[in-house]
Amino acid sequence: MDGGKLEISTMRDLNDSDWLHHIEELGELEGYWEPLGADHSVLFADRGPVLLVSFEIRAAIRARSEDQLPLGFTLAEAGGHSSLTLIGHDESWFRDPAVYAYVDRLVDEAFFEDFDRVVFYGAGSCGYAAAAFSVAAPGATVITLAPQATLDARLTAWDDRFRRRRRQNFTDRYGFAPDMLDGAGAVHVIYDPLITEDAMHAALMARPHVTLLPCRNLGSTPETALAEIDALEPMLAQACAGTLTPALFWRLWRGRRDATRYLRRLAGYLNSSGRPRLEAMLCRNVVRRLGWPRFRNRLLVLEDQLEKSGSPRPGHAPPEPATGGTAA
Repeated sequence: MDGGKLEISTMRDLNDSDWLHHIEELGELEGYWEPLGADHSVLFADRGPVLLVSFEIRAAIRARSEDQLPLGFTLAEAGGHSSLTLIGHDESWFRDPAVYAYVDRLVDEAFFEDFDRVVFYGAGSCGYAAAAFSVAAPGATVITLAPQATLDARLTAWDDRFRRRRRQNFTDRYGFAPDMLDGAGAVHVIYDPLITEDAMHAALMARPHVTLLPCRNLGSTPETALAEIDALEPMLAQACAGTLTPALFWRLWRGRRDATRYLRRLAGYLNSSGRPRLEAMLCRNVVRRLGWPRFRNRLLVLEDQLEKSGSPRPGHAPPEPATGGTAA
């Protein structure tokens, strides 16, 4: 054990209760850990004048990396920043009076005013929470990936993905996430416009200070997708430095051109959409730049299909039309 952190092999062997106990010990070393009712807890690390506030789910933390530490904690540590990680022991959207009371206490203590810059971050249900609770720190930067605006059935009956969670109250305190963003600084909402529900939630969050960043084929797990193209950590680091802009994000998004899972997902989308010529163009581009055998084999199949159907192969001009008469 080094500096309060267990060996990776030991972390994998811990059950959820023991893992949470380790996080508690880490909090004692870095700042504090505190349970928030039966279903949530918070880990604070006091390191510097910039604070990264992240909302994370226990199962996702344990599955994400070998060290099984919260993403916000790890990224903030790398930059010498303070971190405040609210941990949900299940998918809860953080709709819990114990969480409200804790955030209220931070406001009463002027906790956020002790920091030069505050960044709120989360994805999916945690993205909802990052937006909803950012109201506690006026002027904070908010980065939220595929967030829900609310699960109140009166407003989002078109989203059938979380029916069981509609029983939770989304109309009381910290409820409707778009309204909670009114006092924020820069807000970045990143989502896949091809996922209809995510696009509709993003539209509900549109405000003059909210930048919508639609990323086609980002997929339903945007945090994982951005991590795969090495964009997640630089994006959050830039946000903590106060230098994140849409232009910088789009430069990071270009990393998808070399990401295996993104390219496979794009090829799958083109295949399911019945667009063999575009799929062949994609495969040819990948083979030319990266030489991946799987795309080379698929390209051969597609070129054969296109030739049999009489369509030109990518990179080949279509046949000239017959010239037996005078053009009209």
